[in-house]
Amino acid sequence: MRLRVERFEPQNPQPQNPQPHNLLLLRIFLVSGEASGDLHASLLMQALQVELGKTDFCYWGGDKMAAVGGTLKKHYRELAFMGFWEVVKNLRTITRNLDSCFADIQAFQPDVLILVDYSGFNLRIAKKAKEAGIRIFYYISPQVWASRAGRVKKIKKFVDEMFVILPFEENFYKQYEFPVHFIGHPLLDVVKNYRPTPDFRKTNRLSDKPIVALLPGSRKQEIRAMLAEMLATVPHFPDYQFVIAGAPSMTQDFYKAIITELPKSISESVHLIENQTYDLFSQAEAALVTSGTATLEAALFRVPQVVCYKGGAISYAIAKRIIQVKFISLVNLILDREVVKELIQGEMNATNLRIELQSILEIEGQKKLKVAYDKLADKLGNSGAVKRAAQIMAAKLLH
Repeated sequence: MRLRVERFEPQNPQPQNPQPHNLLLLRIFLVSGEASGDLHASLLMQALQVELGKTDFCYWGGDKMAAVGGTLKKHYRELAFMGFWEVVKNLRTITRNLDSCFADIQAFQPDVLILVDYSGFNLRIAKKAKEAGIRIFYYISPQVWASRAGRVKKIKKFVDEMFVILPFEENFYKQYEFPVHFIGHPLLDVVKNYRPTPDFRKTNRLSDKPIVALLPGSRKQEIRAMLAEMLATVPHFPDYQFVIAGAPSMTQDFYKAIITELPKSISESVHLIENQTYDLFSQAEAALVTSGTATLEAALFRVPQVVCYKGGAISYAIAKRIIQVKFISLVNLILDREVVKELIQGEMNATNLRIELQSILEIEGQKKLKVAYDKLADKLGNSGAVKRAAQIMAAKLLH
């Protein structure tokens, strides 16, 4: 694809240098469909600006991407559907979204399309875009190693450059003779650069009691399935305060509707915070975490955790038939053994949550997990993942 060159006049031209600067303005379209993708895409956008200079971004994404700049065409909160059955029920909406997204991409005429995770949607966009002759980079590989490995054929056909962040993914793709770029995990830098917010407890009216963090997910379906079970543990731990990390795409009213359905003794002793998950992790003694990126974030903050997952019955039955990995948490997958307890579907109930939470609040349980977390950090590679990705992308685009 031919790159467009646009001319910019310096704001304060100097007499001794009357010639205008010739700068290469790259047009980059990004697609991210969830909160974690919004974070990773925003960091990549910043790194690309460093490598490429002035860059024209257009995207489907979220608030963090919008804070970097460019044009937000659709927010990910309008895209989140969880589970196979839920996707089928919303197929018409998803199809409309696919058509709308592709129309935005074509109208923008990007030099490159960068797809960020979110495989169910993005692999379909990749097909449409490739057929239209658009160059495609995929940042953060779909988890094809977990299920439906046959999708690698589509990836080889539609994706020009694949960037992977988990240590075993490079060898996985090698089996299919598809070279990829292993850059390390971007969360290493995110956590490393985090600085605690002063007076976090005071600002959020939290007491001096030790904190148990609750992360019920980022989609409506999973929050409804997870949060009530998590909150049922509250009466058994009177010496702790329970704090829910609100997802960026959810309103306070959504959580309050779930909380107020519970007995008053529970609802009055639970706190809800928004957009402060890392501050919460920095203060938490333990966490109940829905399977996903948050399990890895908790581990990097060295917070003992219990990993939870509960989906619709039909979706779970289908998933059980096609999922090909032993674990659902990234912590266990990367270490290739059960380090954190996983409570899935029927096992994810108030009784088991209480037992497992009690276990990780004890000193021995905490020590054991933190030793494993140190090994996990070693396996994830060196810091600087986003910078490496941006440098490779810049070299490819400017070659």
